Amino acid sequence: MTTPYAEVIGNPIAQSKSPAIHGFWLSALGLAGRYDRALVEAASPADYITARRTDAAWRGCNVTMPHKQSVMPLLDRLDPLAARVGAVNTVIPAEDGTLTGYNTDVPGFWEPLAGRSFASALVVGAGGAARAVLAALADAGVAAITLQNRSLDKAEALLAEFGIAGTVEPIGTAGAAVDLLVNTSAMGMAGQAPFPLDLLGRVGETGVVYDIVTSPLDTALLIAARGRGLATVDGLAMLIGQADHAFRRFFGAVPPRDRDAELRALLTA
Repeated sequence: MTTPYAEVIGNPIAQSKSPAIHGFWLSALGLAGRYDRALVEAASPADYITARRTDAAWRGCNVTMPHKQSVMPLLDRLDPLAARVGAVNTVIPAEDGTLTGYNTDVPGFWEPLAGRSFASALVVGAGGAARAVLAALADAGVAAITLQNRSLDKAEALLAEFGIAGTVEPIGTAGAAVDLLVNTSAMGMAGQAPFPLDLLGRVGETGVVYDIVTSPLDTALLIAARGRGLATVDGLAMLIGQADHAFRRFFGAVPPRDRDAELRALLTA
């Protein structure tokens, strides 16, 4: 009997931590299965999808850049949340061979914030990750949302698309205090421009700073935020959270989240 498998597709893909996450859960649960990486060039997601449709062992895939939007028209249906976000990060085959696209980034982002209430949020960046973050904030009822981006037109269009009556600002703008600061941009990532740490001045004493960057995991933003005594959330929290929802669909089992500390140690070793 062929071993069931799932995988993550993207370009580049070698840096993905998803195989380690899913592999850890499969081993912990004693499940037969594997989780792989697949390098898929920007022009070839259609070839990939066509090939996998007829593979009986394939349980689906996670989708990372640059395919989260380009894969959408290749699927048979979209989950309502994925359709609203305008991005797919999980593809699941049905027994009849049809494919459904989901977005698990939204619940994955919100998972470490569950139980908290935020009146205001400042989101930096208006790329693909910001779409999931804005959807989560809107669903959570965050009343005042400010979006900072280099292109103000792009930021305004994104807020309008999500029906958010928020504020648009250039990156680094000082302004009103917020309860939550989220970096969805590449700033602070290894090899990228630094994040404007002056923005920490906008976060109230009981606020939260959330950086979705995973390389490095402990960014300059998070280090500075902790230095101010602020609560922080790193990118690994979102990565593990979104993987949880995907794993359930791939392998029909609940991942052992009581072993998150062990998983984190593995991923940061």
